[in-house]
Amino acid sequence: MNAKMKRRLVAVSGIIIVVLILVLAFVGGNSAATTVSVAQAAEGGYAGKKVQVSGNVVENSFSTDGNTLTFSIYDPENESGQPLKVVYEGAASSTFGNDVTAICTGHMGGDGVLACSELVTKCPSKYESATDALEVGRLLGYGPDMVGTMVKVTGTVVSGTLKPAGEGQRFVVTDGTEEMGVMFDGALSEEVADDATVVITGSLNSDGGFDATEVALQA
Repeated sequence: MNAKMKRRLVAVSGIIIVVLILVLAFVGGNSAATTVSVAQAAEGGYAGKKVQVSGNVVENSFSTDGNTLTFSIYDPENESGQPLKVVYEGAASSTFGNDVTAICTGHMGGDGVLACSELVTKCPSKYESATDALEVGRLLGYGPDMVGTMVKVTGTVVSGTLKPAGEGQRFVVTDGTEEMGVMFDGALSEEVADDATVVITGSLNSDGGFDATEVALQA
C-alpha cells in the first residue's frame, strides 16, 4: 500500500469515527425518559436523569416570565402528596390551565425541580347543552342588571383570540354580531379551538367581560 492510499484510508477512518461519535451523542441525548410518578420525582432520587411525569396542574401555581413557564403538578390519586415544581422553556398551549393534566418530560435537577423540555396537556372533552343559554348580544343587552348573576352563554370562539391561562382574557366569543371577552384560568380541551361553538357558565363583570367558571363544547 503506497503512502497516498494510507493517507486516504486514515482520512476515511477519521470521518467514520467522527460520524459514530455524533450518532452516539445524538442517541444518548435523546434516550427514552423513565416514567415516574409525581411522588417518585419529588423524592429526589432521579437528579440528573431524564424522566416523564404526569400530574394535574396545581390551581393558580403557574406564572410566566418571558418565555419561561413555571408551575407545579400533583397526583390526583394522592392529593395530599408533595407537588412537583416544573420549569418549562417554551410557550404554553391554549389548553394549559388549572387542574389540566400535564405530561412533562425533561431532566430532574438537584434542587428537585423538573427542567421540562416537552410539555403535553390533556383535558377531557366537556359538552354542555345550550338549552336556557343566552346569546352574547342578549346578555350584553341587559347591561349592568346582569353583572354578577350566574348564567350560561353560548357563542363561537373568535379565530385568533385563544390564549393560555394566566394572561387575563382567555378568548373572545361572538354570536355573529356582538363580541365578548372571556376570563378563564381553568383547563380547556383541545377541541375548544378557533370557531368552536361553546357554552360558558359564569357571570358578566362590570367591565363588560365574562368571568367564566366552566367552558364546554356545545352538545
